[in-house]
Amino acid sequence: MPSIGTREIVAAVRVLSSGQLARYGPGASETRRFEAELCQKVGVKYALGVNSGTSALICALVGAGIGPGDEVLVPGYTWLSTAAAPLAVGAIPVLVDIDLSLTMDPNDIIRKITPRTKAIIPVHMLNLVCDMDKIMEIANGHGLMVIEDASQAVGGVYKGRRVGSIGHAGAFSFTQHKNIKSGEGGALVTNNERLYVRAAMYHDVGSYTREDSYQSEEPLLVGVNLRMPELAAAILRPQLRRIDAQLSRRRKRRRLIINELRRSALSPTVSPHNDPYSAAAITVYFDDPNVALSFASSRGVTRLIDTDRHVYTNWQSILGRRSAHPALDPYRWAACDAGITPEGGLATLEILKRTCTFNLLPEVPMPAFRMLVRRMVK
Repeated sequence: MPSIGTREIVAAVRVLSSGQLARYGPGASETRRFEAELCQKVGVKYALGVNSGTSALICALVGAGIGPGDEVLVPGYTWLSTAAAPLAVGAIPVLVDIDLSLTMDPNDIIRKITPRTKAIIPVHMLNLVCDMDKIMEIANGHGLMVIEDASQAVGGVYKGRRVGSIGHAGAFSFTQHKNIKSGEGGALVTNNERLYVRAAMYHDVGSYTREDSYQSEEPLLVGVNLRMPELAAAILRPQLRRIDAQLSRRRKRRRLIINELRRSALSPTVSPHNDPYSAAAITVYFDDPNVALSFASSRGVTRLIDTDRHVYTNWQSILGRRSAHPALDPYRWAACDAGITPEGGLATLEILKRTCTFNLLPEVPMPAFRMLVRRMVK
């Protein structure tokens, strides 16, 4: 089943025919409907549709009160928005290594905490869930906010709970290659009313002028415009209703790959998963990085170090510490020389060199996928 089909086309035409392309106007809002449906799906009280996953992270940080001089822990394997979002609010991203699960190493989190640390952004990369039990235990013990970056794991589950609902807030992305997509788009989810209200004010500079303005005793703050378009919300709604079926297909394909690997002459080890029962992705690792490189020559297989845009060593603007204006440089507010350097996550680089991922292709019919897998692992 294609991710964009008849239902999405009909939804888009409905919005275009109405002439109401912005959230605030006469009639029912597609964005508000999407937010309500997302709350129900994820199991949270509040959802805020925005224009990107980056905006969702920034709004979450604003909502949590993170700002100049604060440090925010981020993993070395993620899209650079995870590290750019703290800089956008004046905070400093601090690099944390991943472990073999391809997610934040809880032991390294502990090593990187300082008196200036205020938040952790664990990232559920490739539909691989973080060890949220340990991360929340660490955060609660140190009084830290946890903002889950679930951009690549919309709908994912960790021990019976949807990702994004476990920390103090969660952020989703709906760009072209995500589980559900609208070209551009994102959402923040939370159970924290104050965090939500502050984020909502920030995402809409004119929030106080709206008929449904947020009723709260929270003082009004100056925001920007990060609103979700009605077209995006409309085509996301039918996809959200199908997300569990899509994830079920991914789980079946993961099991198929594992079974084929057991019968093959190859010797990769299936990477550990923080919730194997709900796993909707699969990676494998090798002792020798060169063997991993050779294995990645198979169609549908990728060695993770070679997807360098998600590796911290390729975050050029962040490594260069370049701001839009020198007076707005967050590092000048830092209490020490904290920040990300090329040498800061060598353990992450070593793991990525030895690890390969499979494209589970949930839109491809199972018989065709089965043939592809057999060619991968022969």
